[in-house]
Amino acid sequence: MVMSVENSSRKRAREAGVIIGDLPSGKFNAITDVAGVKVGHVTLIEGEAGPLQPGVGPVRTGVTAIWPHSGDVFQEKVAAWVQRLNGFGEVTNSEQVREMGVIDTPILLTGTTNVPRVADAVYDWAFRRDADMGVTTWAPSPIVAECSDMYLSDVRGRHVRSEHVSAALENATSGPVAEGGVGGGTGMSCFEFKGGIGTSSRVVSDFTVGVLVMSNFGRREQMLIAGVPVGKELKDWQPPAPTSVDPDRADSSIILVLATDAPLDPRQLERLSLRAGAGLARTGGLLSTTSGDFVIAFSNTNRVPHYPTSPILMQRIIAEAPVGDATFSHPPLINLLFKATLEATEEAILNSMFAAETLAGRDYNIRHALPIEATLAILKKYGRL
Repeated sequence: MVMSVENSSRKRAREAGVIIGDLPSGKFNAITDVAGVKVGHVTLIEGEAGPLQPGVGPVRTGVTAIWPHSGDVFQEKVAAWVQRLNGFGEVTNSEQVREMGVIDTPILLTGTTNVPRVADAVYDWAFRRDADMGVTTWAPSPIVAECSDMYLSDVRGRHVRSEHVSAALENATSGPVAEGGVGGGTGMSCFEFKGGIGTSSRVVSDFTVGVLVMSNFGRREQMLIAGVPVGKELKDWQPPAPTSVDPDRADSSIILVLATDAPLDPRQLERLSLRAGAGLARTGGLLSTTSGDFVIAFSNTNRVPHYPTSPILMQRIIAEAPVGDATFSHPPLINLLFKATLEATEEAILNSMFAAETLAGRDYNIRHALPIEATLAILKKYGRL
């Protein structure tokens, strides 16, 4: 087991000179620029690249945990929304979030077949922390989202265990976020290059919008960077070799986690979530038919106590927030939040590739890192640098 805590020597998109949009980013250009948000990874890389041994290895998977705030999320739930962009995938308890408008656990990202084990591990972890859960009050509703890491990893082994989930949750931190092939993004691909975890943020007035993605989608020729058809230009660079993995599933999926400290309600978070989909489209994402594309959005300023001291409605909480609901319906400000979401999403997806390193796995399948120098040369050719 490898527990990742920092990035490799590869540069992020912005550090390489690729600037997306014109709104300023936060200090870390990460989802953790939203105060209180923390991210933790556990990365599992076991066994040499080689023939798949179903249930054994090679292992190229992991889990990522996102805390909406630094307190007890069960006791202080956050206003939330889960948006299905294309539904060939899973976000556990998504219907409850859409019905009730809150999230009451950290958010976990992992490989598809790990989902039940990760959700079960969240219960183990939560019950250890709170003796009242399932006894005098209801149990939490884990939010676990997935993409398939089948191209690089043995998925029949379901290698993420309870101790890995606990470590990701307990070791989560604020500040810089490790990106690329880490945590849940370990075995992921993006536009047939190495993908995984990426993040970015934007600041609007007194508010921050942060996005973290687990990217695992797209054909190479579809990839756009700052509007440039970089994927078409790189189509013949180290082309993927034929494999036993279903070629029709190469489009695969993406999970987008959207955080903000703007005191938005679930309906407004739904509106921002749709703009995250627009950011995905700007990179060339097609929301393909066998793609599981979901946005999990929350406002950690708009909180709902588990044990309210008086009858409350979420709208009242918003009214008592620093800026009332009407302000966020005002076109100039809400449009800036839309723009922030779109820009941060687009850049987070690019960061997931710029930060990722080449990785080989099952059946010698390999995902090459995005060739940075060649990519920058193409952007210069099109006048984008």
